[in-house]
Amino acid sequence: MSINTDNDAIQNLLTRGVENIYPSFEFLEARLKDGKQLTLYLGIDPTGPDLHLGHAIPLRKMAEFQKLGHKLILLIGDFTGMIGDPTDKSATRVRQTREQVLTNAKNYVAQASKIISFEGENPAELKYNSDWLAKLGFSEIVELASNFTVQQMLERDMFEKRIAEGKPVHLHEFLYPLMQAYDSVAMNVDGEIGGNDQTFNMLAGRDLMKAVQHKEKFVITSKLLVDPTGKKMGKSEGNMITLSDSPDDMFGKVMSWTDGMIIPGFEILTDLPNGEIKEMKIAMGDGVNPRDFKVALAKAVVSEYFDREEAEAATDRFNNLFQDHGVPEDVPEMKLEHAMSIVDALVATKLAQSKGDARRLMDGGGVKVNEEVVSDYEFVVDPATNPLLQKGKRHFVKIVS
Repeated sequence: MSINTDNDAIQNLLTRGVENIYPSFEFLEARLKDGKQLTLYLGIDPTGPDLHLGHAIPLRKMAEFQKLGHKLILLIGDFTGMIGDPTDKSATRVRQTREQVLTNAKNYVAQASKIISFEGENPAELKYNSDWLAKLGFSEIVELASNFTVQQMLERDMFEKRIAEGKPVHLHEFLYPLMQAYDSVAMNVDGEIGGNDQTFNMLAGRDLMKAVQHKEKFVITSKLLVDPTGKKMGKSEGNMITLSDSPDDMFGKVMSWTDGMIIPGFEILTDLPNGEIKEMKIAMGDGVNPRDFKVALAKAVVSEYFDREEAEAATDRFNNLFQDHGVPEDVPEMKLEHAMSIVDALVATKLAQSKGDARRLMDGGGVKVNEEVVSDYEFVVDPATNPLLQKGKRHFVKIVS
């Protein structure tokens, strides 16, 4: 396999969307230019059934390595997933069974294939860390643990915070970075990629590689996509676009992002040239309405996982629903047996979770019948008239008798 050492491609790989490189930019730059194939991996614990844009960021960086001819490993943490990564957690994770983690992971390859290739001349390899972690004996674990100190583990800010708050820190959580570190040793890799929230775990692997394999492992930490509160957008926060989302859902979720997420979104989620992103940033700073740029971002994101035609169609449907204040063509229908108050109808159609929720929606002007705002709790919904119920801007139900 020939290795591409194009300088522009290498500089883009080392800078775009990258938070840090260990041991240094210069070290990895030299490795990439020497023409030898490198082996690197991305580890994902299957804590949920879908990959999301948080995973897509390091996967996109992996794809850049693959295009240059380097060897990729997608590591499914089926063993570490049963333990639970304590990173950023204010409490101990709920333990998962092996059946749960394997069920969660069953679609990962298909979803990751939207970004990296598992076929062709240089296919990515799939591995599971239970293949080595489940086989370690107690004496081997003790030997590996001797390479780390309690002080090192206590440097993790989430542990310090829990201890200060009187919350428990379980011993198995101390062992998690050791297990992830051993992944690097077991696969004898040259490098690892992950979000910057995984820096501690990935550097633990770098330390263990030096101690056991006497080998330097590079680490690339990628920038994170964060929401307006500064929290990373992921499964735990419940605010992330998954790679199984429909084009419409992807498009709509991007359009819900704040204007401050437009430039970072283009940098880490698209291939738009850096020069164009800079021009966009300047234009928004000069007062140009950012909406058009956000539409372009939403189109680009949808195009990454579907195609341009799907992205254009999602744009048209979004504009019809939100800009033109239209009604979607595929409104779900629900049969009601008799007339009832709007409050009861909202609950019956599941547009509201309870009568109290229905009243709060109405008080806020968020309920319409046949595109007219309804605020009277006693308003009667008659199935014989086939009314259209609407909650907010996106949720519709057509009542039929």
